[in-house]
Amino acid sequence: MNRTDRLYALVEELRAASPRRRSARWLAERFEVSVRTVERDLSALQQSGVPIWADPGRTGGYAIDASATLGPMGFTPDEALALLVGLGALRRGPFRHSAGTALRKLLAVMPEEDARRATALAARVHLLEPDDEDPVPPAFADALRADRVVRLTYRDRDGSITEREIEPLGSIGRDGTWYLIAWCRLRDGARAFRGDRMISAELTDERPPPRALRREDLDIPFGTLRPVMDDMP
Repeated sequence: MNRTDRLYALVEELRAASPRRRSARWLAERFEVSVRTVERDLSALQQSGVPIWADPGRTGGYAIDASATLGPMGFTPDEALALLVGLGALRRGPFRHSAGTALRKLLAVMPEEDARRATALAARVHLLEPDDEDPVPPAFADALRADRVVRLTYRDRDGSITEREIEPLGSIGRDGTWYLIAWCRLRDGARAFRGDRMISAELTDERPPPRALRREDLDIPFGTLRPVMDDMP
């Protein structure tokens, strides 16, 4: 195990053991290095801002504040690459602004060499996208998190424009196209509204009543609907 991988592993070991402490000797045996090497590694982590503290004495040891924000050492190079690719894939659509700021924050807190390496690897990954992009109103994302009735001006597939009040229930993404799933008061049923057909979307002060969205309420003739926060391997 090289030093970079060992630093990641030390953080994860302390995070898993928290709030219990691990002695330098225990960690040295765990990673098959000398006590002096472990102490040097832990000192480097502390200096980089990882919330690790030490209790001196025969029964003391090292512990980490597991409730603190995940530090840059919490990501392996492969995990950092996956995050960069995932955020880069959201450059189009309703979450593009948040994805861009999140990507910049991630690179800012990572060690400089790790950020450089992850960026270089991510540059090898390409996405095949349409040449033209129809803008999605920023209110698309606002509607998902606000828990408010939305006053929507919408252009349907035939070009007809309608005004309607909707109760957002969720969102579906497919091949770069995003749909806002909502209860449409005009149609008295669940509908999928394409983000690029939204002319305007205004949040109201009204809170909608609780509604359960069922798979059979959606007219989706193809594909498998999978939640973003599905069980991860």
